[in-house]
Amino acid sequence: MGENCLKDSSLKAEDDNEHSKKVWDYKQTLINGLKSGLSTTWTLTKIIVPVYFAVTILKHTFLLEAISNFFKPFMNVVGLPGEAAIVLVLGNIVNLYAALGAIATLTLTAKEVTIIAVMLSFSHSLFMETAVAKKTGINVMVILLIRLLLAIASGLVLNIVL
Repeated sequence: MGENCLKDSSLKAEDDNEHSKKVWDYKQTLINGLKSGLSTTWTLTKIIVPVYFAVTILKHTFLLEAISNFFKPFMNVVGLPGEAAIVLVLGNIVNLYAALGAIATLTLTAKEVTIIAVMLSFSHSLFMETAVAKKTGINVMVILLIRLLLAIASGLVLNIVL
């Protein structure tokens, strides 16, 4: 009977140790997740907030109107207003987060946002991703042309079907 008590108490001690370890793992996971989340938030904030303010300022100057008027003929073909060109340019040249900062400043319909999102899914971060493609030995001009043509084709099709 004494042996059973010893076995029971040693099993209980093992269970307590496993429970303590699991609680520690959960706490550590939570802390690591929080640190990672805050780091990501800071990285995105450094891109999105300045772009948001820059485009907001552009909205109150003649410059956004000039850009809008210049790109209006092409943008109308894909069902977008001229000022959406800023979103596409930022998304293609900088990255998707810059495009998000710009899109937040514009008043766009669900259709327009969908068209922009799909177009940018094909042709975002062109400089960076073209450099990566080049390192893999892929023909950069072919990839660049395919991505741009897919973006334009998707804009044309979505403008018709939506």
